[in-house]
Amino acid sequence: MDRRTFLSFASTFSLGLAFGLPARAALTEDPDTTLAVADQSELVRNLLDASGEASKLGFKGSFPNFAGGPAILEAMRAGALDIAYVGDTPPIQARAAGTLLPIVGTFTRKVAQYRLTSRPGLVIHKLAELKGKKLSYVEGSGRQVFLIEALNRAGVSLKDVELVNLRVADLPDAIRSGAVDVAVLTEPHITRLVKQVGASPVLDPLERQILPSTSYFYARPEVLAEPGKAAAIGSFLGAFARAAKWANANRQAWAKYYYTDFQRITPDDTAAIIAGESPLEMQTAAEAIPHHQKLIDILYQAGSLKERFDAQTSFVDTYDSIVSAER
Repeated sequence: MDRRTFLSFASTFSLGLAFGLPARAALTEDPDTTLAVADQSELVRNLLDASGEASKLGFKGSFPNFAGGPAILEAMRAGALDIAYVGDTPPIQARAAGTLLPIVGTFTRKVAQYRLTSRPGLVIHKLAELKGKKLSYVEGSGRQVFLIEALNRAGVSLKDVELVNLRVADLPDAIRSGAVDVAVLTEPHITRLVKQVGASPVLDPLERQILPSTSYFYARPEVLAEPGKAAAIGSFLGAFARAAKWANANRQAWAKYYYTDFQRITPDDTAAIIAGESPLEMQTAAEAIPHHQKLIDILYQAGSLKERFDAQTSFVDTYDSIVSAER
């Protein structure tokens, strides 16, 4: 699908019609429909299970787990996935690489779940101290734009640091061994490394204000053109929105289920994690577009994109009524 075709697709599908697909309201679920949803850290599967929403899905769902956006993109290209839970940068990098995957759902937390975390023996008090340091750089991951914006806030250029390109799965060991000075990590790795080897989150309060923690569900266009799968996506997004609402209202139960029981985090460390965690908020396409444009602009200005995209054309709003009703 070339860019002009994609733009036409996005515009048309937002009105509920694409490749002859009937309007969303006319779509009905088929219990025999299968939907493969890429997961990360098994968050989606656990959230649906803990909230009781998994048993209510009107389709056959599978939730294969992946370590980061680049691996998910390869599986999407191979047709092995229908939709995927990814961070904020993968949809942009996929589009830049010519794989145009419409965003069908967005969820965010006002305070980022990413943390700049330094190796044992190194404490970073101010973002400006990142200058001259060896930093992990995961191309195509949400960690990429978080790091770039951290440097922007500090007035530090990418040329003023040493970037080490790593896979997401390699980041904890890179900090543990001192292979890099600073990496962009998420829980439970942050708490584990602080406890086990004396790693340290960056102490600058500005670090907690860099960007919100935004994630997306994107889909293969071919999947959106199949009425059964399109209806299943609507069912899934509704279930996820209800599950998110449940987790926000039952923070202790969710934390115990996911962090303590599943990830084997101690109760004390679990309490510390959720104390710094903002509520999970679902967004409509219109609400999500401005922030997505900001991310595109950050990457473009840093030279990571050859073209400045219009964020609006990366979204479809077909499922916004579901999100609005269930969140």
